[in-house]
Amino acid sequence: MIWISAFLVLGAATIVSIGWAVSKPGYEGPKSTHFNGTTFVNPGDVPSKGFFDVMKWYLQREQGEWKEIPESEITYAPKPADAVVEGMVITYVNHSTFLIQTAGVNILVDPVWSDRVSPFSFAGPKRFRPPGIRFEDLPPINLVLISHNHYDHLDIETLKNINSRFSPRFVVPLGVDLLLNQEGINNTFTLDWWESKPIDSDITVHAVQAQHFSARGLFDRDKTLWAGYVIDTPAGGVYFAGDTGYGDFFKEIGRRYDIKVGLIPIGAYKPRWFMSPVHVDPEEAIQVHKDVGAEISFGMHYGTFPLADDGMKDPANDFAEAIQKPENRGVNFKLITEGDSFELRN
Repeated sequence: MIWISAFLVLGAATIVSIGWAVSKPGYEGPKSTHFNGTTFVNPGDVPSKGFFDVMKWYLQREQGEWKEIPESEITYAPKPADAVVEGMVITYVNHSTFLIQTAGVNILVDPVWSDRVSPFSFAGPKRFRPPGIRFEDLPPINLVLISHNHYDHLDIETLKNINSRFSPRFVVPLGVDLLLNQEGINNTFTLDWWESKPIDSDITVHAVQAQHFSARGLFDRDKTLWAGYVIDTPAGGVYFAGDTGYGDFFKEIGRRYDIKVGLIPIGAYKPRWFMSPVHVDPEEAIQVHKDVGAEISFGMHYGTFPLADDGMKDPANDFAEAIQKPENRGVNFKLITEGDSFELRN
């Protein structure tokens, strides 16, 4: 029993030490409706899941089936043009990563090219589908948007490679700049919800509300903000939802901005008792599309990394069922494959 107790204490100490080591600095600033002076919060009556909820989920997990897709079965996108001046081309890389090209500006959102989304290269959620654009085929990147600091959205190795190769501007929510600055990425601009950043005379980025949380380790929970973005362009507005649960704020986004294209998550939603506060399911994703008034939307955040209990094909299957419901007939919301592009004309 002594040895068992010692082993458990050692294991707990190791976890705490690692959790402390990977935790990152947090935002410091004035209080607001969603910042209490120490941590960020989701406004309204949004259930918060703590450590014991995480353990309950982990111990009761019923992981759906995942099958690794080899590179030989992926159709990579042709090497993108260096610039798109007229209209807009949006290429899906996979997970939550898109390349948006418009008005001579090349934008990446939540870029992830790593094989795992984890603080470790040897453990954590692994990639089951190769990215649809080879990293070496990227055009010159002018702007990177980061929705929050989770590993499947803020992949620091990818960001460092992008920074080294292209030296773009990085727009991030409050506090996320501190991590990037620690890693030598200094051309950063922070936004709170409903704040805007003009990129040039043609493009403006607006940070918008999302319902989620943040953390890199055990001791930095909600120390930085999470957000979605609306990108105003001459070819129309693009709404990138990032990671989010469902809330009335989507209607506010639709009232404030003219959105042509929505990029909306549909995966990592099971089990609902645990995931619903922070991840929409496919049916809710369709409602988000309606709420924000997008002309067309594309699904994301599914089929690449096993982050929840839904299997690899569950989001697409559940989406296909939801889109056939009478109330969703005629809804212009599509699922595309990594490497696929969508073109808009001015």
